[in-house]
Amino acid sequence: MSAADGRRRVAITGIGVIAPGGQGTKEFWKLLTDGRTATRRISLFDPSPFRSQVAAEADFDGELSGLTPQEVRRMDRAAQFAVVGAREAVADSGLEFGTLDPHRTGVTIGSAVGATTGLDQEYRTVSDGGRLELVDHTYAVPHLYGYMVPSSFATEVAWAVGAEGPTTVISTGCTSGLDAVGFAVDVIREGTADVMVAGATDAPISPITVACFDAIKATTPRNDDPEHASRPFDASRNGFVIGEGAAVFVLEELESARARGARIYAEVAGFATRSNAFHMTGLRPDGVEMAEAIRVALDEARLAAEDIDYINAHGSGTKQNDRHETAAFKRSLGEHAYRTPVSSIKSMVGHSLGAIGSIEIAASVLAMAHDVVPPTANLHRPDPECDLDYVPLTARDWKTDAVLSVGSGFGGFQSAVVLADPERGER
Repeated sequence: MSAADGRRRVAITGIGVIAPGGQGTKEFWKLLTDGRTATRRISLFDPSPFRSQVAAEADFDGELSGLTPQEVRRMDRAAQFAVVGAREAVADSGLEFGTLDPHRTGVTIGSAVGATTGLDQEYRTVSDGGRLELVDHTYAVPHLYGYMVPSSFATEVAWAVGAEGPTTVISTGCTSGLDAVGFAVDVIREGTADVMVAGATDAPISPITVACFDAIKATTPRNDDPEHASRPFDASRNGFVIGEGAAVFVLEELESARARGARIYAEVAGFATRSNAFHMTGLRPDGVEMAEAIRVALDEARLAAEDIDYINAHGSGTKQNDRHETAAFKRSLGEHAYRTPVSSIKSMVGHSLGAIGSIEIAASVLAMAHDVVPPTANLHRPDPECDLDYVPLTARDWKTDAVLSVGSGFGGFQSAVVLADPERGER
């Protein structure tokens, strides 16, 4: 049944995930429900010069994941994540993309830092390890320009799925993964496309990124215990753990999905984003902008605060963020915030910057599909200022028909997505 105002409703019918701890959606969900952590000492380069030496790395090989040697050579690591994730999502959806109108099929990919890995590697090559002030471009890979243009990510995914409709990259820092999905939903709602392949990817585990976060002391220095280094909402937390990965979805108009008998994971019922216009990296403690994004997303979904069954938190593991969003949940949901399970999967898969919002949407959708709330790992001693139900250590069986997933990003971005069982209001 269509929305009362005639607005097209949008469903998620396919999921593809590349994440630390195991490739593919099934392995990702098993890691989360087991409460296992994928954080470890950095192995992609020698981290010993850095303050923070831990990360959540994806055990990923492009060729073993189905990419050709030419594709691996052409694409940055993050682009490879996106393409492999998109292929899994397309297969999962059951849609025959070859039969679709390519001009009514689009792509939206989020990324915070673009081809950081490729650019870092190529700079070291053309500068001979930093020794040349005037670099020698003849040593660069032929596709270096593609690394410098983040839109190449969306282009690669569009080529992979045969999409010739709206194709773009959304880069809004750590909310990119939420915002990319929200934008894709709007494209379908307005009638510009019928199907969108949307999600986000980032592969930021490189010396330059680690050095940048070291400089502002945002990442944890708990190098002696990598498995327990990410501790959202815990009193002993001291910074986030950088991660990498991607999650990509097939989104389509709900009635079309129903007509073809598709498995519908969830309806993307509401989305909103706001800016705090306050500080490039700082957050106001009252959480008012995130609370406003939540309020608008709930209004768009036509749900009350009491309808939310689970909150997938940003939960980065910094004191500033955890207190900020705890305040936002209380402000937007009132007393219901105290009755609602909240958890942060960053405790297990780290913070993959722009990708994490989509990875958290995947976790939220799977929580709905299985009626299981993933835990917050490493939460042994909650911060007294974070006094909600953060589902410590162990996954919880919990009837879940509507989920709120939120994100917070440098630059003041605050985004919220409401996912719901499309049959919820009709039963």
